[in-house]
Amino acid sequence: MTKRIHFIGGGQMVEAIIRPLLAKQIVSKEQLTVADINTSRNVYLQETYQIQAQAEQEEALQQADILVIGVRPQDDLAAVAQELQQSKPEAVIVSIVAGVTIEKLEALLGVPRSIVRVIPNTLTDTGLGYSGASLNELAKQEEVDFFLTGFGKVMYVEERLIDVFTGYGVAGANYVYYFIESYTDAGVLAGLPREQAWTIALENTIGAAAMLKQTGKHPRELLDINNSAGGVGIHALYELNASDFAAGLQRSVLRAVQRTTELGEEGEK
Repeated sequence: MTKRIHFIGGGQMVEAIIRPLLAKQIVSKEQLTVADINTSRNVYLQETYQIQAQAEQEEALQQADILVIGVRPQDDLAAVAQELQQSKPEAVIVSIVAGVTIEKLEALLGVPRSIVRVIPNTLTDTGLGYSGASLNELAKQEEVDFFLTGFGKVMYVEERLIDVFTGYGVAGANYVYYFIESYTDAGVLAGLPREQAWTIALENTIGAAAMLKQTGKHPRELLDINNSAGGVGIHALYELNASDFAAGLQRSVLRAVQRTTELGEEGEK
């Protein structure tokens, strides 16, 4: 694959994409360029990954086959769109800007362009987790598949579901981290040394997920298998059912979805 990829913005999420692309040799370092307004950030990226990173980006814009908008929702997107006028008309524009719709990007660009809106997952180094992607009418999946699958898995969804995907799917690792932390604390509370509690919590989480994938069973089916009448498991499950765990998790997802939408609205002000 010889396509050139240019990142407008060099923040943490852009770095999290660059790292696995290079580690898995999806592209070479010569195929990647970055432009960030922060000089120290450019220096860091150039020294760490041996890629070209600088504030000046005219040449990179003209040569890139994929242009990744990696700025914040509150940044000057109109200025970014103006800079994109220097790029090749056939270059694909990939936006990872939370809350900013394809329609808004099309309006800012003012000319027909191939646009892919992507919400990257935060598990890029593992190759696991789904990024969500939506295409406009001019974009083709085969144009960006190699790039998006270079830092995990990708799920193509209708754009109306992108905010939901963000709050539920992309933020999903946070819910799992929180569960494992709480589960570990429960083991310590019960009397286990923290290191042992942590090891058990992590192994049980990995094992339970593997069991669900391996058997194809619904979680309730495995719960029924594990919980004998009057036994330890069913007593524990009773207390969990009596808590606010499920509703609290559901409220967390809904709030994350709401905040995603708010970010887009704030960027329009």
